[in-house]
Amino acid sequence: MPEADGAGRVGTVHGGLSGAARTAGGITLGVEEEFVLLDPSSGAAVPAGRDLVRMLDGEPGVQQELMRFQVETGTRVCTSLDGAGNELVRLRRLVADAAARLCCRLVASGTAPFRTPGLAVTDQPRYQQLAQHYGPLMIEAGGTCGYHVHVGVPSRDLGVQVLARLRPWLASLLAITVNSPIAGGHDTAWASWRYPLWSRWPTAAPPAVWPDAAAYDATIRHLIDQGAALDEQGIYLFARLSSHYPTVEVRVADVCLDVSTAVLLAGLARALVATALSEARRGTPVATAPWAGTALAAAARHGLAGTGVDPFTGQTVDARSLRSRLLDHVHAALSDRGDTETITRLLQRLDDQGTGAERQRALFAAAASAPAFVEALARATLSGYEPANGRHPNADPGGRRGAWMPGPARTMPLARAP
Repeated sequence: MPEADGAGRVGTVHGGLSGAARTAGGITLGVEEEFVLLDPSSGAAVPAGRDLVRMLDGEPGVQQELMRFQVETGTRVCTSLDGAGNELVRLRRLVADAAARLCCRLVASGTAPFRTPGLAVTDQPRYQQLAQHYGPLMIEAGGTCGYHVHVGVPSRDLGVQVLARLRPWLASLLAITVNSPIAGGHDTAWASWRYPLWSRWPTAAPPAVWPDAAAYDATIRHLIDQGAALDEQGIYLFARLSSHYPTVEVRVADVCLDVSTAVLLAGLARALVATALSEARRGTPVATAPWAGTALAAAARHGLAGTGVDPFTGQTVDARSLRSRLLDHVHAALSDRGDTETITRLLQRLDDQGTGAERQRALFAAAASAPAFVEALARATLSGYEPANGRHPNADPGGRRGAWMPGPARTMPLARAP
């Protein structure tokens, strides 16, 4: 995750967001996004991650990911949602341009929609070690693409209190960001197919309720000692403390199809952390959420398009009513940071256009070929955010508007499920 230097720029380092966890302007945040690289003529995943990162040598916000057909970006430390949005647009443009020069397309999807090259593990020591320990699991669950928000917290003890209070709301965050319905060339019947794949990792679960950081650390050490993870970085809780930096990392979401949804998720995650900090300081008891896991599975299956599960009672409810409850919960935090208008606008856009999963399904149904579907996904990856300050994030100081945008490609029929 990004590491800030004295000028406020960041370097990309796995595990968290460095620099001051808080600033005078409010709670800091930073975002990691994982993408797939696709062949525009077939839709197959392209193992070009290393070449792309080398092409952008010197850009601290871009690095290789677990599989060679992936790439990861990490923003600077941000204090505003517009700042985060502009960073996300900048990085997506930068990496999409580089991908185009390598004859492939950058796509924001939680899973690759077509063929992948098997266990194409990036040639880095830690990734190779993961392959040695978890080879079969990596073939099944490796190569999925997530979206991780790092939010600054004052201490690890308070961070653990935040994790306990995030637990009931993770399903609603996932329902908003579902973006992986297509895999292997067909509809999986899941809004987030990434979720059941990722959940096969032994530590992929909602955070528990710990009394303090010492208890959290004891649980992490036990999991590592039992072989459930190689190290603290391999603890794949859906929300966790950074192993290196003063942040809580919310990591339940699929990578978002467009930047508007990504900014929406960042704003809601920061508001949830701010609300949890306020509750912890007031001594508000942690509300138990025994059905959090069931709620996550329902969110992954349906997104916002169907029923959800109340994490407190286990009752079946409309997914949008759960989202409304989330918004009520964070209303004060959004208002305090001046984010209410931005979040309202982005929610309206989400309602107008649909979740990433709904849009992917519509694009898949309309596409006459695999190349046409890939180009539509690549366009969506570079779309969807207009900052509140009125400055278009795609504006170039030299007058050039926008990044590379995909063009027509050779036709290849889509493989349809029977």
